[in-house]
Amino acid sequence: MSAPNTHFGASAIARLLEDVKAVYFLGIGGVSMSSLAHLSLDKGLRVGGYDRALSLAVQQLVRRGAAVYDRPDASHLDGYGAVVYTVAIPTDHPEYLEAQRRGLPLISRSDYMGYLMMDYQNRVGVAGSHGKSTVTCMCARIWMCAQADPTVLAGAAMPSMGGACLLGGRETMIFEACEYKDSFLDFNPTVAVVLNVELDHVDYFKSLAQIRRSFADFACLVGQGGVVIGNADDAQTVEALREVSVPICTFGCRSEEADYLATNVSLEGGYARFDIEFRGERLTSVRLTVPGEHNVYNALAAAAAAHTCGLSAQSIKQGLESFEGASRRMEYKGLLEGADVYDDYAHHPTEVKATVQESRLLGSGRLIAVFQPHTYSRTAALFEDTVAALSPADVALIAPIYAARETDTLGMTPQRLAQALPCKEALGFDELQALADHLCRCVRPGDTVVIMGAGDVDQIYSYLPL
Repeated sequence: MSAPNTHFGASAIARLLEDVKAVYFLGIGGVSMSSLAHLSLDKGLRVGGYDRALSLAVQQLVRRGAAVYDRPDASHLDGYGAVVYTVAIPTDHPEYLEAQRRGLPLISRSDYMGYLMMDYQNRVGVAGSHGKSTVTCMCARIWMCAQADPTVLAGAAMPSMGGACLLGGRETMIFEACEYKDSFLDFNPTVAVVLNVELDHVDYFKSLAQIRRSFADFACLVGQGGVVIGNADDAQTVEALREVSVPICTFGCRSEEADYLATNVSLEGGYARFDIEFRGERLTSVRLTVPGEHNVYNALAAAAAAHTCGLSAQSIKQGLESFEGASRRMEYKGLLEGADVYDDYAHHPTEVKATVQESRLLGSGRLIAVFQPHTYSRTAALFEDTVAALSPADVALIAPIYAARETDTLGMTPQRLAQALPCKEALGFDELQALADHLCRCVRPGDTVVIMGAGDVDQIYSYLPL
């Protein structure tokens, strides 16, 4: 059983940590957890932690003086006054149990993050079922171009940040706000961006109404002194924000009543060019260097957040046009037997559909979609939508389902998904190496290969001669 969110709140955590000089992180190598560890070091705290993999993120922390272990032991907690944990940690983890036995404060990742962000004057939180990492990184790029020295906690690395975390000044924090298990309700945004609302994380959210309510609650966190930036073209976002009684600003491509509107949109080789209008007045024009029509919405959301915070149109244009993309967001990996290979984090059918569509525009040969389903519950609940999203591919190769926190009680297999697909070729695989071997045999010069998933499908590159 995974550990729960604590929901203590920033004031209560401040009291819990009043005399604490050292914090231990369970799952310290995660993208968000490693970022929080860096911020803790910046506060002058001694940092240690456990992670089963000594990743690059862990190595960076070790170089800053953190003590990190890849095997659990009760003695590791000696000298630490509190434990911060990711909810991916099971409640029977030896160090979690030892912290309980010692009576140490146990604080979930999102709760601790909500506490840390109170050190910042402006707190821009980016939420949504899709696009959070991209928009967070787009915002980061705009603030960087404006020389505004932001602190950024993203869910994906960006080359110009040197990772997923940027340690900047105390004026602005830009952060990704994940909705899973209502984690984002622990945050304290002054600007809350809602990109879209869709049913996901079906092991926690049991209905669309429940997830709409959670996004509405997130929006309300800004209070009357803040602002919500919502997608006017997304029906579920509009519905979620309908009863929210805080200032709301909107963006869109279709709704002419949107405060920020994309006009004169055109796609050139899959890349968008468009104008941004603010309440009827042209703000700037933008040509994106990341592909896909969906990135028009992402760019609009980032532009709205930046403009709302007082950044100039020139900085918005410069930031968006120099945005090089985030890792695993249509990231170009190289050539495989003359075929272009791209890597993408898409794992929800809406994301898969957008990725497949934009991949179609990138080449004239066949489209080979490699997809890893993410959790058995999501695969079962969104089965037909996943089939529809993958169907335009010429070849679909289905990787082993990434179980994450689940066991299979639903009869979901890669072969079952492949059999439902109408592609010219569709196969399911029980091992990544077998899939990679087949891909090398079937790929042709001029093909486009897109590898999608949020689990461990990126390990396939160790088997590919790129």
